[in-house]
Amino acid sequence: MSAPSAISYASPFPLLPLRNAVVFPGATLPFEIGRSKTVALAEHVLGSDAPYIAVFAQRDPSTEDPGQEDLVGYGTVARVVGLEKQRKGTYAIVLEGAARVRLASVESSTPFLLARVEPLEESAASDDELVALGLSLRDVTRELLQMLPGTPRELVARVEAIGSAGALADFVATYLDATLDEKVDLLATADAKERARKTLALVTRRREVLRIRDEINAQVKDELGKTQREHVLRQQMKAIQEELGADGDESNELDDLEERIEEAKLSPEAAEVAKKQLKRLRAMGAQSPEAAMVRNYLEWILDLPWVAAPASEPEVAKVREVLDADHYGLEKVKRRILEYLAVRKLRSAANQGTATKGPILCLIGPPGVGKTSLGKSIARAMGREFVRVSLGGVHDEAQIRGHRRTYIGALPGQIIQGMKKAGSTSPVFVLDEVDKLGSDFRGDPSSALLEVLDPEQNGTFADHYLEIPYDLSGVVFVATANVGDTIPAPLRDRMEIIEIPGYTRREKLFIARRHLLPKQLAEHGMTAEQVDVTDEAIELVIERYTREAGVRSLERQIAAIVRGVAVKAAEGTAAGTVVVRTEDDVRSYLGPARFTNEVAERTEDPGVATGLAWTPVGGSILFVEATRMPGKGKLTLTGQLGDVMKESAHAAVSYVRANADRLGIPRAFFDESDLHIHVPAGAMPKDGPSAGVTLLSAVVSLLTGIRVRGDVAMTGEITLRGRVLPIGGLKEKVLAAHRAGIKRIVAPERNRADLEEIPEEVRKELEFVWVSRMDQVLEAALERAPAARPKSAVPAVPVASA
Repeated sequence: MSAPSAISYASPFPLLPLRNAVVFPGATLPFEIGRSKTVALAEHVLGSDAPYIAVFAQRDPSTEDPGQEDLVGYGTVARVVGLEKQRKGTYAIVLEGAARVRLASVESSTPFLLARVEPLEESAASDDELVALGLSLRDVTRELLQMLPGTPRELVARVEAIGSAGALADFVATYLDATLDEKVDLLATADAKERARKTLALVTRRREVLRIRDEINAQVKDELGKTQREHVLRQQMKAIQEELGADGDESNELDDLEERIEEAKLSPEAAEVAKKQLKRLRAMGAQSPEAAMVRNYLEWILDLPWVAAPASEPEVAKVREVLDADHYGLEKVKRRILEYLAVRKLRSAANQGTATKGPILCLIGPPGVGKTSLGKSIARAMGREFVRVSLGGVHDEAQIRGHRRTYIGALPGQIIQGMKKAGSTSPVFVLDEVDKLGSDFRGDPSSALLEVLDPEQNGTFADHYLEIPYDLSGVVFVATANVGDTIPAPLRDRMEIIEIPGYTRREKLFIARRHLLPKQLAEHGMTAEQVDVTDEAIELVIERYTREAGVRSLERQIAAIVRGVAVKAAEGTAAGTVVVRTEDDVRSYLGPARFTNEVAERTEDPGVATGLAWTPVGGSILFVEATRMPGKGKLTLTGQLGDVMKESAHAAVSYVRANADRLGIPRAFFDESDLHIHVPAGAMPKDGPSAGVTLLSAVVSLLTGIRVRGDVAMTGEITLRGRVLPIGGLKEKVLAAHRAGIKRIVAPERNRADLEEIPEEVRKELEFVWVSRMDQVLEAALERAPAARPKSAVPAVPVASA
C-alpha cells in the first residue's frame, strides 16, 4: 500500500459494508472481515496502490450480501492503516476515518462492491458558542468516564487533547453506547455546532442513566437483609460445589422435571409453557421466593391428564346390566345414558375413533333418591373414573376457575383439581347440589360454570391458575339438584334436565331388600344367617317410621335394627337367626311408631280437608282447618301463608258467599260470624295457588256441617267462577298421597295427561277424580253433596264481582 494522498472522488471506491458499526472521521478501529465479497475487497486492496475505501453500515446486520438498498445513506471514506490475512481465511483490517460522505450509487457488486460517493462539506468557522459546546462536551464526557470502571488513561488523555469541538464530538461518538441510528444521524450531521449539540445530549443522557443505576445499586445494597445475604452465600457455595464436581440436589430435581416434561403426553400449549417455566426456574435458583411457586405450577401441569388415551367402547347391553344392578327404577336416566353410549359407539365406528361430546345431565329430585350414587353407577357402567365436587354453599368464582398465580397459596379451581384426581380426560364428573350455589362480592360461580357446561366452549376451558386451554369436551358431566327454580336460567339452559321422583312403597321395599339391608349387614359385621328382616317388617318401617321421597331415613332405621341385633349377638343373648317380623319386633328396636294414618282422625269433624303440596324434598299432604265464631264476617288466615295462598283463601270465601243458596248455607251467617282458616305446621312457610280447592272444601264442610271424606286428598287452583285450573308437581303430590294411605285423588281435568308419569302400581291403588268445576270437587270430596236452599227463603243477592 502506498503512502496517504489527497482523496479523489472522481473514481468509485471499493465499499466495505459493516455490521452494527460506524467509523467516524479521525477514529481508528480494527475489524475482522470474512464474507466472500469483503475478502475479495481485501485482496484487491493488497494488490493496489489505492489506500482509501468507502465504509457504510448495513441497515440489517443479518443480510449476508447487501446491496445499495441495504446500506445506510451516509458513511465514511477511510484509509486502510493495516491489513493482514488470518489463518482461517479471514482478514484483519485497521481503518482510519478520513471524511464524511453520502452514498450516491453502487456501480458494481462483483467481485466486491464499488460505489460512487459525494463528500459532505463541514463548516470550519468557529465561534464562542461552538467553543462553549466543546467545553461542555469535554466536561460531561470526563464525568461519564469517571463513572465507568476500568476506563483506560489514554482515552481520558485523548479527550483532553482534542481541541476542536467537531473532532471531539466524532471521537466521543465512536466510543459512546448509542444505537446505530443515533450514530448514523451524528455521521450525517456535517455542521460541527449541531453535531456537538447532539453528541452532548447523548452523553448527558448516558451519564444520567448511569447515575440512576448507581443510586439503585446503593439502595439495594443498603436494603440487603439476612435472607439476601444467605442467598448470595448459597450461590457462592453452589459455585464452589460445581468447581469441585459435586452435583446438588436442586440440579437433580430440575433434571427430573425436564425428563418428566419430555416423557409426559402434554398438549402443544402445555409443553411450550412447561419448558419456558423450567428454563425460568433454572435461572432463578432454589432460594428465590418464586422458585417454589414455579415448581408447584410445573407439578400441576405434569400431573394433569392432557391427551385422551384410546379406549374401547363398552357394550350397551353390559352397561344396562350394571345400571339395573345398582339402581332400581330411574328409567329415564338409564335410557339417556344408553342413548349416549349407542350414539358414541356408532360415531366411533363410522369416524374411526372421532370423539363424541359427552352429555351434560342435570338430575333434579328430592334428597335420598340416588342422584349422586347414580353418577357412580354411570362411571362404573362406562368404565370411567368417577369424580364428585360439592357446590353447596360455594360463593367464590375462584373455586371454579382457580386463583391467579400472583396470589400466595394459589391453586387451580375445583374442575381442574377433579381432573387431576381422576387422572383421565374423560371421567364422569358429578357437580353435586348445583342449585345451592351462591354469589357475592367474590363473583358468581354459576356464571363460571357456563363455560364448563357448554359443549361448544368447554373444549378450551380457561383456568386462572393454569392459563393454558384445557379440553373438557370428553367429560360426562352430571349435575344434581333438589329444585330447578334456583338454578340460573342460562346455566339451566345448558343442561339436559331429568326429573327423578320419589319412590313408591314397592320400590322402597325392593331397594331395602336388595341394597340397603345387605349394605348395613356388611357395615356392622353381620350376616344374613344372624338376622332376618322380613318384608312385613320392612313395610312397617316404611309406613310408620319413615315418610320421605327417598330412602335415607329408611336406611337409618334398618341400620338401627341391625345394630340392635348386633348388641344381642355380642352379649350372647341371641341364639341362631334373629327374625324381625311383627310390629312388636320392630317396636323393640325402633321404639313407638312415628307416623300413623292421621288423615281419618283429622277429618272426623266438619271443616277439615286434606290437600296436597309440592316441596323441594318431594310431595307432602297438608291439612286445612276452618272454624267459626261470633262476629261480623271477618276472615282470619294463619299458618304462615304466602300472599298467593291468602288470595286463594279469599277467593274461596267469595265463591261460597256468592253461591250460598246453592250450597245450602244461610246468608245471615256472614253477618253474624267470623271465619278462621288455619293450615297446621305453622313454622313452615306455605304458598301457591294449588290449595284453592282444599280451602274451599274446608269452608263448605264447616258451613254445611258435612264432613270431608277421610280417604280423599285434593289439589287444584280455583277461580271466582268456580272453575278448577291445572297445577304443577302432580306426580310428587300423588306419591305423597299414596304414602299417606289416601285412596282417592281429586285433581284438575287438565292435569290428566300427567297421569302417564305416575308409576302403574300407584295408579292401580288409587282412584282419580278429574274435575273442572268446584261442584264436581264437592261431590267427590264431601261425604254427601250439599242441599240447595229454596230460592224463596231469602231475597236474591247479586253475585259480587271480582
